[in-house]
Order: sequence, then C-alpha cells, then structure tokens
Amino acid sequence: MSLLIFLLVVIKTEGFHSINEVPNPINITFIDSAVSKGAVCLDGSPPAYHFDQGFGDGIDNWLVYLEGGGWCETESECKARALSTYGSSFRKPKVYYFNGVLSKNQMINPEFYNWNRVFVRYCDGSSFAGNVEAVNPATNLYYRGARIFKVVMEDLLEKGMKYASNAILTGCSAGGLATILNCDRFRALVPSANRVKCISDSGYFIHAKDVPGVKRREKRFAGVVRLHELSNFLPSSCTSKRNPSLCLFPEYLVKDMETPLFLLNSLYDSWQITYNLKPHHGDEHGWKKCTKDTKLCSPGQLKTIRDFRMDFLKSLQEIGNSSCTGMFINSCYLHCYTYSTERWNCAAGLGNTTIAQAIGDWYFDRDSFKGIDTMHDVPQECTQCL
Repeated sequence: MSLLIFLLVVIKTEGFHSINEVPNPINITFIDSAVSKGAVCLDGSPPAYHFDQGFGDGIDNWLVYLEGGGWCETESECKARALSTYGSSFRKPKVYYFNGVLSKNQMINPEFYNWNRVFVRYCDGSSFAGNVEAVNPATNLYYRGARIFKVVMEDLLEKGMKYASNAILTGCSAGGLATILNCDRFRALVPSANRVKCISDSGYFIHAKDVPGVKRREKRFAGVVRLHELSNFLPSSCTSKRNPSLCLFPEYLVKDMETPLFLLNSLYDSWQITYNLKPHHGDEHGWKKCTKDTKLCSPGQLKTIRDFRMDFLKSLQEIGNSSCTGMFINSCYLHCYTYSTERWNCAAGLGNTTIAQAIGDWYFDRDSFKGIDTMHDVPQECTQCL
C-alpha cells in the first residue's frame, strides 16, 4: 500500500470546513514527556493532539477522534511515512479546523457541540496498535502505536476525562479501524462514566473473500501485523480461531466487542473499491477511469463492485442483531463522513434521517438505529452530501 494513495485521500479533507461554518482553529499539543516512555511516532517525534475544551452542560463529556491515513506494511513504506505528516508529529499542521462531529456550532452539531473534543494525530502506521520494543538501527523507526494511544489517553485523563459522564471514541478510515481495535480499552479507562460508546466511520474494511484481490488484501494486513507485531495486541477471541493476519478485518472482531459500537460506512466505500479491488494485472488504467466515474465502468467492473456490495451485506448479517450495535450503511460512493460538516448533516440515502441525527439517537438510547440501504445495486453519487 503506497503512502501516496493515503495522502491523496486524506489531504482532501485535512483542515476542510464548510462555507457555512465559522472556522474553529485549534492549536496542536505535543506530549513531550512521552518520548522518555518510548511512545513516539515512526520518526521518534512525540505524540500530538488538538483539544477544544467543553463548556456548559457538556463540560464533563468527552469525544476523542482518531485521525486516519492508512498503514505501512514494509520498512520502506514506513520509512517514507516517517518523512511525511503521517509518520511525524513535527510535520503536522500546527492548527486543525474542527468541523462535523467536532464542530462547536450547535446548529451543525447539536448533540456534541459543547463537549470536550479531541483530534488525535496519527503517526504510527498501525491504527494505534503496534508495540515493537526493538529499534532497527538501519532504519531508526519506531513501531509504537499502542503506546501512543496509551499516553494520549493518560494525558486526557489528567485533563479531566477521568471524570467523564459520557464519552465517545471515534475516527475515520484507519482511525475508524483504530476505534474498533481500541474501543474496549477506551471504555476501561472511564469505568465510572454513565455512557461510553464508539463510532467507526468508514473503518469497516471487509475481507471480501468472494471478490478478486482477496490474497492481496490478506497479504497487506499480514504485513501490518508482522511489521508492527500486532499478534499480542489483537483480541484472543479472534487470534485463537484464525490467523492473526485476518484479525485486522473488523468482521472478525465486532461480534466479540463488549462496548456499544456504531458502524458508519458505505456499501460502495470509494476507498475500498478504488484500492482494495484494483486489478493486480490487466486493465489498471480502465479500473482507474471506472473508479473516478462509475458510469464509465464496464459490465465486468460493475459485477466486481456489485459482488463487493454483496460480501459487505453478508458480513453485516453475520455480526448479528445486537441492540448495542448501530448502523448507518448507505450506498454513497464516498469514504469518511464525520469530519465533513456537509456529510455529517446529510441524510445520505436513508430516508430523511441525517447521520448526525442517527448517531445522536443511538448514542443517547433514543433509537437503536440500524439503517442499511439494500435498494441500490450501483453506487450513488450523493451530491447533496458534498
């Protein structure tokens, strides 16, 4: 998985805010004390986050957002990331504009606008899961994602999160996967909170066993598991049943989670379709044209996309029907919703209920929302969400 792919995806949304929202720039905070604990980014720089303090009746509520940006599965990929914003906190922008679920505008974000809101920077390449003690002197890279998560949470607990009444862990893409991986750990940090739940945005990366490219998808996650030594991090409820390399696929993790989880995703996730289904040999140029404009897809390409959708639906069915698991699964050809004000407030093909409304109702137990669009067998443009 090339670094460039992920940078192109994430740069489009970095610092993005709606023209209808007053910009809310939040300065970066570095945890310099983490360096002595070995909790550092790929290049050895300290972890960092952006924090906007809550107010009013949200003063004791916390929403922690994990940044996404893919993974590195080889030393060469990680070395390239270490020279980018996704491997070094020193290369991160010094301010971040809070929007969508992080917005402090009550009209845009009525449920969480006055909570303590935190955007945690991603710089380890393992979805905040790696913990390799040894450092190869030839590369001088640190694979310490789990340590980063731990020290950031400790810092936030000291800032008041230990007194949280309500708490949410969320994130998009690789941050959405990190949310699933760390959700139960997060809940354990605030045992006295009234309500702790997690929201995975576009982090439900499916195995898609019946769709071309499955061996390549397996190899990619196997590389991440091996390089970042995730076998001991991943839950034994999964690793005791199957190869640990498969235990980064959320469909094998979600059923055993104890903390309530909301899955926000598209059956036609544009990132997964573009990169996870990309032909290894053959008409890669034709696939690029197809994924840029799905109306240009050939019948064979559309079949691959429809097969992906069917595997996605099948994996959701296998999760079960727990009332703790909420879902907003649409057919938009999009990836990531929560940090875009337009997408956060978009109905996105599931009646008149917006994503913000669905998640708010689920979080506060007003409705165990489970919306899945089973009507469309081709990707939808959802221009109203852009």
